[in-house]
Amino acid sequence: MSSARPDISEIRQAWRDANLAPLWENARAHRPAPAPEPAHLWSWQKIRPLLSAAIDIASPDVVERRVLQLVAPKHQDEQRTSRTLAANIQILLPGEKARPHRHTMNALRFVLEGSGAITVVDGKPCPMEEGDLILTPAWTWHEHIHEGRAPILWLDALDVPFQQYVGTSAFESGPAAQLPETIPDAAFSLANVVPDLDYAAKDYSPVFRYPYAAAAAAVAAAPPARDGSRRVRYINPLTGGSGMAMMDCFLVQLDTGAFTLPFRTTASSVCCVVEGSGESQIGSNTVRWSKRDIFTLPQGNRIVHKSSGGAARLFQVSDRDLYARLGLLREEYGNISA
Repeated sequence: MSSARPDISEIRQAWRDANLAPLWENARAHRPAPAPEPAHLWSWQKIRPLLSAAIDIASPDVVERRVLQLVAPKHQDEQRTSRTLAANIQILLPGEKARPHRHTMNALRFVLEGSGAITVVDGKPCPMEEGDLILTPAWTWHEHIHEGRAPILWLDALDVPFQQYVGTSAFESGPAAQLPETIPDAAFSLANVVPDLDYAAKDYSPVFRYPYAAAAAAVAAAPPARDGSRRVRYINPLTGGSGMAMMDCFLVQLDTGAFTLPFRTTASSVCCVVEGSGESQIGSNTVRWSKRDIFTLPQGNRIVHKSSGGAARLFQVSDRDLYARLGLLREEYGNISA
């Protein structure tokens, strides 16, 4: 009986022909997670003049939306803000309309500058004022109409990178058709009282507009959260969960001179400064921010926020709900090494 070993090169070729590969030779297998990516800040003072340039170049009559993407240096090739989130700035001029469409990607609008526009979500008009949050959940029809007197700019955030990765992204142009029944916001105007109805089949809030004045009053009265900040969550009032699937939204208040406990999470976030100024220690980087600046909180970084010169407020959109649904959300507070 021959004891000769088989020809390894022939075996490898046979594996390749059968689309097989030895896991033990895969350099990517079983390796530790890469170091957290660095945070990035888009200074409003720097980007605001550049946003105005888009007005002369693009029109919503021609392009689907007049939008400039916020592309983090780490994700230049993929043209995205983080692994799972895409954040953009959208601009609409008085008298302009952005035609209706819908898509499988969840999206939100947080108004940065201006007023007088309306986002229509599944036929329901949602006024847009500075600091307001407007949800356009997956596969809801939405369009934007500006009847104000000055340009309006808002932050868009979508779960585009995740949906592209899992192969679920789809898009449909208007006109809007087969609009579902919506519920008046007045039905949710009293805290802790909601209509008695079956809305469980929908994975998003029946409230599409969250006015800033109400959110600001709520966060000012909120007790300290686990990290020491004051935080309120934009929720689905019928379930107590996130306002729409995959993305979680918060308004965070840092009292005068306050700083948070160190915090680390597997989720990533994009923050927009609504009021005040301060700085954030994100991993080994210090990000100094002021009103309307936008910056990222990439997953895995040790994070500490601090206000300066008075109280500050941050709007935060996160993929936290996505990680929670997958059973991959891990969060730490307190004595965390960098």
